[in-house]
Parts: sequence; C-alpha cells; structure tokens
Amino acid sequence: MAIRSARTLSKFRGNLVLVGAGKMGTAMLDGWLARGLKPQQITVIEPQPTKGTKALSRRGVRLNPKGKSAPVSAIVLAIKPQSASEALPPLAKYIGKGTLLVSIMAGRTIAFLEKSLPAGAAIVRAMPNTPAAIGRGISVAVANTDIATSQRKQASDLLAAIGKVEWVSNETLMDAVTALSGSGPAYLFLLAESMASAGIAAGLPPALATRLARETIIGSADLLDRSDLDAATLRENVTSPGGTTAAALDILMGPGGFDEILTRAIAAATRRSRELAG
Repeated sequence: MAIRSARTLSKFRGNLVLVGAGKMGTAMLDGWLARGLKPQQITVIEPQPTKGTKALSRRGVRLNPKGKSAPVSAIVLAIKPQSASEALPPLAKYIGKGTLLVSIMAGRTIAFLEKSLPAGAAIVRAMPNTPAAIGRGISVAVANTDIATSQRKQASDLLAAIGKVEWVSNETLMDAVTALSGSGPAYLFLLAESMASAGIAAGLPPALATRLARETIIGSADLLDRSDLDAATLRENVTSPGGTTAAALDILMGPGGFDEILTRAIAAATRRSRELAG
C-alpha cells in the first residue's frame, strides 16, 4: 500500500544535508520547506547552484559550507550515479551513529553505498519520479539491515514531502521500479507527443491537436486517480463494440502493439538500471 505522511517536518530534529540540487533535489527541498523544515536545518551541497537555490541561502539554508562539519540527522543523495564515486567519500564527516542516508541515484545499490560509507551506516535506496515537482510523485524505497524503525519513518517522512511512498524488502525489484515509475513519466509525455502528431496527420491544426492530446491525457489521468475502477474497466467503458475506439484498440492491442512495445521498453530500462550498478 502506498503511504503519504500526514505529519509535517516541523518536529524534525537535527540537521539535514542535501547533496545535489538538480530538478529532483530541488523538488524535495521545496517539499521539505513547505512541510515545515526550517531553512537553518538544511545544508545544500551543489557545485552549480541555481538562482533559486542561492536565494534559499538568504533565508538561512547553508550552501556549500567550508571547513569542518559535524554529524547530521540525515543525508539525501540526489546526484547522477556517474558522480557517486567522487561524491560519497566527502560525506563521511557528516555521518554519525544515528545518521540516515537516503539515496535516489538510479542503479547504485545499497552494497555500493555501504562500501563507500562508514561501517554500520543506515541506508535507504529510493526511486522517486518527476511528478515530485508538483507533490504528486511516487517513491519506492528499500532499506539496509542497519536501519532503525525511527530512521525508516524519518525516510518515509522525507520522501512523502514529494508524494506517495512504497516500501519493498527485495532490492532487486528496484531496477524494475526505476524502469516503470522512475522513467514512466517520459512514456506518458511521449504518448502526448505521439497523439498530437497522429492528430495532425489526420488533418487537425497542430495547435488544436496538441491541446486535445494534452487535455485528454490530463483528464483521463485525473479520472483514473479519482475513480474506484481499475484501468482496464475504464478502458472498456470508453469502448463500444464496432465503434471508433474499438477500431483504434484493434491496432494498439494487436500484434506489436502497446503491451509488446512497453514490455520491451521497460525491459530495456531495467537492464540499463542494472548496468548502472557497475
């Protein structure tokens, strides 16, 4: 079951370090601040900070601090997996006995993280997705054996700032998670592009075709969210025997159609996630 923390972060104790303030890191940072985490509790490590990140430093967020650092309550690693080897060693100074590390790097395993961090570090590997930018993401998380119950809850609270949270106990599932929900928004955006292109090919003006594709996807996603019916039933409700939708679905659900293409696509993304593990 997906969970969304109803509690704010106003009772978060100690300090938090965010490593990487790209799109996902910034979405998380905005969510934490909106949920009551104080700017003074946050340190951001980002070699190329945006104007927005720099502006937060004027509110009290520490940006790229120099000198010695004390252990913190939590570290969130929001960097590209290719940067992990050089980014992890400097984090040792922030890790104490009770420090939680949450990594949202694609592909990088808990074992990889454990080799680069002090022994006994409590680690959560998570995979969010880009709807996090509007607080509608979904993250899947898995923890190592060194995590305490309180730290697991802390990780849930931090991830819930950007959407719903699912936990799994088997880390091998994370590659498929990355392929399905982590990369999934791109598939939906491609669908919007393709629908608009097909509409243009059918004779619609480009601007109208784009609006129709966009609003159809937005409205249908909202219906799926609000309805008690599953996706298959909602699809069937649109489809009259012998009608226009049925004619289209004969193509989309036929040989070489949606199921086959998406199965191949998600398998390819799953393989790539495993390759990124090194």
